[in-house]
Amino acid sequence: MDSLIAIAATILYVLAIATIIPGLVHQVGIRTKTVLVSATLALAFHAWLLSDLIFSGSGQNLSILNVASLISFIISLVMSVAMLKTRIWFLLPVVYSFAAINLSAAAFVPTAFITHLEHNPKLLIHISLALFSYSTLSIGALYAIQLAWLDHKLKNKKALTINPNLPPLMMVERQLFKIILIGTGLLTATLITGFVFVQDMFAQGKAHKGVLSFIAWIIYSVLLWGHYQKGWRGKKVTWFAVAGATLLTLAYFGSRFVREIILS
Repeated sequence: MDSLIAIAATILYVLAIATIIPGLVHQVGIRTKTVLVSATLALAFHAWLLSDLIFSGSGQNLSILNVASLISFIISLVMSVAMLKTRIWFLLPVVYSFAAINLSAAAFVPTAFITHLEHNPKLLIHISLALFSYSTLSIGALYAIQLAWLDHKLKNKKALTINPNLPPLMMVERQLFKIILIGTGLLTATLITGFVFVQDMFAQGKAHKGVLSFIAWIIYSVLLWGHYQKGWRGKKVTWFAVAGATLLTLAYFGSRFVREIILS
């Protein structure tokens, strides 16, 4: 059953992507309703699959593939809602592609990491904050890449041929820093709850998560300070945003990928 749900969700994500790409390539109108319906159905099937994979049996199966699929779902849901208000067509094919890949991997390469969060609500709060902070800052990294691409396009005197489906550069920049500000706040709360609620946060095999997350927090804090106090823009912003997201990825998934996928 899970395989059929995964296939249905993947097909719907691909349909949404196939509706968007021609508009980006040929600079024509994109059928928003078709994308919205396809994405909504894909997200519904994706949520159904996650509920089966994570809540099957006793406890919660928070394997690395299930967590990656959950994060992809959160990002896809947020970006799909944002689609109604702003032109983020350049990012949606990337987001939906990762969602399709991650949900397929979770469905067809089953792994297990059983937890019992119902007995530890404090840990549930910490994990929830971690998921939302990582998802938000990952969206920030995507916005930073889009900002760099738009900036490159404009500097190469392609402003006259810029696609009408793409958002204005300044709007992307404003949205980027709002996202990073929110994500940094969530990351701050994640670190605080980690220190308070997770007793063995710096135990052997876990210390790198806290250290890398704290370094990422420093990077994002410096980026926000540099932008609002020194007026940082352009490539520097992109490098900081991508570096922070990369460190968080290593913190959240690095050792678990080796343990659950490579060594399993």
